[in-house]
Amino acid sequence: MVMVQRPGEPATAMSEPPSVLIDSEDDRLHEECGVFGVWGHPDAAAITALGLHALQHRGQEACGIVTYDGDQFHSERRMGLVGDHFNSVKIIDRLRGDVAIGHVRYSTSGATILRNVQPLFADLASGGFALAHNGNVTNAYGLRRELIRDGAIFQSTSDTEVILHLMARAQGRRVVERFIDALRQIEGAYGLVNLANGTLIGARDPVGIRPLLIGRLDNAYILASETCALDIVGAKFVREVENGEIVVINEDGIQSHRPFPIRPARPCIFEFIYFARPDSVIGGRNVYEVRKAMGQQLALEAPCDVDVVVPIPDSGVPSALGYSRVIEQPFEYGIIRNHYVGRTFIEPEQRIRALGVKLKHSANRAVIEGKRIVLIDDSVVRGTTSKKIVSMMKDAGAREVHMRIACPEIKYGDYYGIDTPKPSELLAAQMSTEEMCAYMGADSLAFLSVDGLYRAMGYEQRDPMAPIFTDHCFTGDYPTNLSDLHGQEPVHQLSFLAEVT
Repeated sequence: MVMVQRPGEPATAMSEPPSVLIDSEDDRLHEECGVFGVWGHPDAAAITALGLHALQHRGQEACGIVTYDGDQFHSERRMGLVGDHFNSVKIIDRLRGDVAIGHVRYSTSGATILRNVQPLFADLASGGFALAHNGNVTNAYGLRRELIRDGAIFQSTSDTEVILHLMARAQGRRVVERFIDALRQIEGAYGLVNLANGTLIGARDPVGIRPLLIGRLDNAYILASETCALDIVGAKFVREVENGEIVVINEDGIQSHRPFPIRPARPCIFEFIYFARPDSVIGGRNVYEVRKAMGQQLALEAPCDVDVVVPIPDSGVPSALGYSRVIEQPFEYGIIRNHYVGRTFIEPEQRIRALGVKLKHSANRAVIEGKRIVLIDDSVVRGTTSKKIVSMMKDAGAREVHMRIACPEIKYGDYYGIDTPKPSELLAAQMSTEEMCAYMGADSLAFLSVDGLYRAMGYEQRDPMAPIFTDHCFTGDYPTNLSDLHGQEPVHQLSFLAEVT
């Protein structure tokens, strides 16, 4: 969710210091958040904390839980990891009630401050309302400007708060009617879980870009971003929330509302490439198996005469296994990842910063020295990490170092809840494949084709007239309006504070 504050606007004073410092050379794509909700379980807070543990890969900088006990709402929001805060009986006992929602957050620029941590809460005319959001409202700035002009006072820099203000002004007697009225005014991508008194509400954007699903734990219902969150609490998968669907869960069971015109679903393909946990299931497909299939298809399109197949851990592992199987060469861990280096590490001097990649990855010389190797990764963003790893492999004695990427070239920015740098910083938007290869210092470089990506997903090719996934990072085919981008300054070129949650 893009978070904005323009000079001269009332509301959000930035007096709070950043509590998290960001490594400016982080060279990965990031999903910004995960959501989880429980209705009808006496241990709702504890169940939510466990679910957020499973979704921790979707956001590592902040977390929060809001519960309702039939009379009052209870909220705990913290900076940092779920396990650092929601790990004691004392905290869980403060979160009373059998209904709860939770959120894990990832931000990428600007200050990470407590006021922006979700779930957000507001007292509305219809009662208390808590909201957790995965995605990005692409007309948030225009709406925010109009709301402030009409007298709204914002307490955060989050686009999610726009939804709360729209609900406060919405028409309708019931909460769900006001919620629908608010959603009809926003554009973009969202998987939402909301808590309104004793009711749990979930919503998915009209084309289903961001994920959301329904589970069942005994007599309780669960909403979550991924199936891995159901597995950790022992819940059973019921179904995915459909694109454009709003589900209302209370003592009457599940009621489904479909207030938007029917459109073909276009879920984000990056859930399969990188964001989702490998053991999750999306659209009936196991993510781990899909990633192996991407590696197999990559090997068919761009085989390599090498001695060893080496994944760039951890996300490159399944694709490397698939690639290895097709070219019939051994899979080896030629790179060892240090899992105990946080992404908040700040190198104090340039001479140390240049060694930063070795904090996270180390060469396993025994399996690469004197060998021709092919490195398999899931994507290339700026290319800085790829360049350092190629150099590391050669320094460790690799005779040849080839690069194969298990997705197409990322040439376009994302505005739906994925952290992408400016298009001018995307390597594939600025260089040809040959130029990228020279920049990395590799002996060869190849990417999976767009059609090959679809073949790995079980389709013959991408139909440009009816694409099945949201794949704009490769094709430039955005499935929704980008009002803030086209009507105002581009989101990534804003001169004021911009945060992503």
